[in-house]
Amino acid sequence: MDCRAYHDAFEHLVSLMTALDEFDIPDILSTLAELCKMLRISKGITYFYDNPEKEQHCMGESFVCYDSGEPHVIVSQVRQVTPIGNVIVSNAYQAAGADALTEQERYRLEMVQRMIVTNLNRSRQSRIVEQLKYWDEDGYTNLRYYFKQISDMKEAGRLKRKTAARINIKHFSLVNQQVGRSAGDMVLRRYISTVVTAMGPGALISRLGGDNFVLLFDTDKLAEVMRVLSGMSVKYDDDQRIEVSAVAGMYTISESDNVPHPGYIMERIITAYLAAKRENTNDVVFYTKKLEEERQRSLLVQKRYKIGISNEEFKVYYQPKVDIETKTVVGAEALCRWISDGELIPPAYFIPELERGLDICQLDFYMLDHVCWNIRGWLDEGMPVVPISVNISRRNLFSPDLFTHIMSIIDKYSIPHRLIEIELTETTTDVEFKDLKRLVGQLQRAGVATSVDDFGVGYSSLNLIKQIPWNVLKLDKSILPDDENDMEREIRLFGYIVSAAHEMGLKCIAEGVETEAQLDIMKQCGCRYVQGYVFDRPMPVSEFEKRLMIGNY
Repeated sequence: MDCRAYHDAFEHLVSLMTALDEFDIPDILSTLAELCKMLRISKGITYFYDNPEKEQHCMGESFVCYDSGEPHVIVSQVRQVTPIGNVIVSNAYQAAGADALTEQERYRLEMVQRMIVTNLNRSRQSRIVEQLKYWDEDGYTNLRYYFKQISDMKEAGRLKRKTAARINIKHFSLVNQQVGRSAGDMVLRRYISTVVTAMGPGALISRLGGDNFVLLFDTDKLAEVMRVLSGMSVKYDDDQRIEVSAVAGMYTISESDNVPHPGYIMERIITAYLAAKRENTNDVVFYTKKLEEERQRSLLVQKRYKIGISNEEFKVYYQPKVDIETKTVVGAEALCRWISDGELIPPAYFIPELERGLDICQLDFYMLDHVCWNIRGWLDEGMPVVPISVNISRRNLFSPDLFTHIMSIIDKYSIPHRLIEIELTETTTDVEFKDLKRLVGQLQRAGVATSVDDFGVGYSSLNLIKQIPWNVLKLDKSILPDDENDMEREIRLFGYIVSAAHEMGLKCIAEGVETEAQLDIMKQCGCRYVQGYVFDRPMPVSEFEKRLMIGNY
């Protein structure tokens, strides 16, 4: 055999079968015939089966690479199963009675066969790959398809006056629980079909997964789409119906908008969608510059937080709690202040951002640790010490080790338990309420006082103070009597709250007291303890230590 001729033919076959465009079948057949003659092969045939079961029943397609027409016997077989379950088999035959193949011929023949089974199915699989590339198993196009179509529209100049949206079917897991998964799938399909109809011809809808979709439609169809997203009754079983609606983030592409790439649109609809999920008041939110500024702020906070916590940029500030009868300091609340590069970052800037994730949990324990470190120092120096309250975010309630973690920090510094008070806000779910009740009970048994913070801000109920054994009720400044409203009515209501709390054995502290007039009202209503600017703003440790040494106002 001419080795050089074989290598040239084999390399040519490799280049033909690894071409990025369609196979050149005539050239492939010609090259295979040439190789078969060199290797003394009289026939070569390749079989393609959808799966091994069809292979067993010989239910497939065949591709004859070369056939000299002579009687033959099989001398080599190479079989391969593809990642998606297809089976490709290459059989090579030699003329009956021919001399056996040499070891070198067998080696080269096997190389040719492996080249065939590895690459010959590529054109056959292209349609399947296209399907897997752009469609999911339920027949919805995917995000890759969505991006491709947007790129094509941009290239053709057809993106103007379009509206994009990222939607999520509200509480769809509950729909599945209520009607069953099979009926739930039917509800989803019918609802999405109605969305498609509302968007009109030429619109795009692609599935992100589960009950999450992205849309693109003409802006003049916006009212119809909004009507469907706001809610509709979907029929799923005979005459059975269920209400379905969606949460959506939208971005309208104006004439002046320059869309550099599909991700530009995706960023905006996700930003608006997250705002809609966060607000809980408006199920559809449109992207605005303000939302973008908030998103950038959130990203900046997340980026700077890790550095800030490692550099101890978060400082404990203390705001005294005062007995208005004796004008003495009876306690203080530990408040977090972030000082980065000499700049004071307001809590309203970073606390809400941290509360959206679990970073707030880390910050809670950081604050408790630093408070305990301060108290330990005061005790060691023989300074007067008052109970310090520390806020624990509702996010922490989901941790089964929360109580253990709190106590481990307090006990690490050997702090008398009476000198720590844990402030917790009201909860919004039954699960959180049970966790809150359990934690307060554990702290009570350990001798650590607890207070319900911001009472009156949300949907405070009597259950909150009836079922949980708090020590302190902190009355939010929003329920303090206000000169702008009906003072007599508000004073009476505030007095009732204070009296009821006292009857239940709770100590009341009014937050946000700023004027002497408000102090008089506190005295009138029997609220003896206050916290607010009328006495002191939150202050750094050094200033608070001076206040502790003085002890009164």
